[in-house]
Amino acid sequence: MTTTTPVPAGAARTTRSAARAGQAGGQHRAGPFAYVVLGLAALASLFPLYWTLVAASTDSHSVVSSPPPLVPGGNLFKNLAYVWDNAGGRGMGVALLNSTLVAGAVTLTTVTFSVLAGFAFAKLRFRGMKVLLGLVLATLAVPAQLSVVPLFILTKNMGLGNHLGALILPVLVTAFGVFFMRQFLSQALPTELLEAARVDGANSLRVVWHIVFPVARPAMAILGMLTFVQSWNDFLWPIIVMNGSTNPTVQVALAGLGTGWSTDWSVITAGALIGTLPLLLVFVLFGRHIVGGITQGAIKG
Repeated sequence: MTTTTPVPAGAARTTRSAARAGQAGGQHRAGPFAYVVLGLAALASLFPLYWTLVAASTDSHSVVSSPPPLVPGGNLFKNLAYVWDNAGGRGMGVALLNSTLVAGAVTLTTVTFSVLAGFAFAKLRFRGMKVLLGLVLATLAVPAQLSVVPLFILTKNMGLGNHLGALILPVLVTAFGVFFMRQFLSQALPTELLEAARVDGANSLRVVWHIVFPVARPAMAILGMLTFVQSWNDFLWPIIVMNGSTNPTVQVALAGLGTGWSTDWSVITAGALIGTLPLLLVFVLFGRHIVGGITQGAIKG
């Protein structure tokens, strides 16, 4: 004969609550509906890239026909070869190298200076801090087009006309980057950790290198990706300061493609395809690090 030991009501409620908490914190299997939605979202995201490939593989007449072609044609390598040899006067290879140098330098300096300034505004106390932070944020309300003429005059007076330095110097640091890093470090960097480092005798340089930069790594990855993409796709300022230059960036080189008696859109889309591939390569190489940094920051928070 088996006897059953009664379980107290409070213990039973505690057990059920723990089970529900375990289910809530666990991972759930995705249903068919989730896969359908994700598949449609992936197709919608990839369709512009696919259409660029289709347009780059046709001729100038087929790309503007109605209905437009939906299957790649046979002129892809011909159009790519023309763009590679003629874009920007010196070929697409030079333009890609210039854009890589400019975007890489802008990303490195923006991320570095933004972390330093963001740390100062987030964790240091100095006279005039609120005023300086207000001035930095006020620059976000000023349209970038208003600074074109003063910057153009300044770069000309400095002898940087038609020089890649004119594309790097004005954007060594951005107000958005400073504010972004300030907000992140205010939450992610404990003040007690800085005080412990000071007690151990660490100077400011050591604190920044061994504490601030490792803590800010998730935000640095995000800011670096945003800055690189923005610098790579920038067109207004490069077309103004590099007008007539034989050393253009990708966007300036693409502006001169397909011009003549009639616009050759197949050649233009072929150039756009070449200019997009480096961005896709950067995301493939560093996308895992960015997602891992975001996840690491979320776990630490």
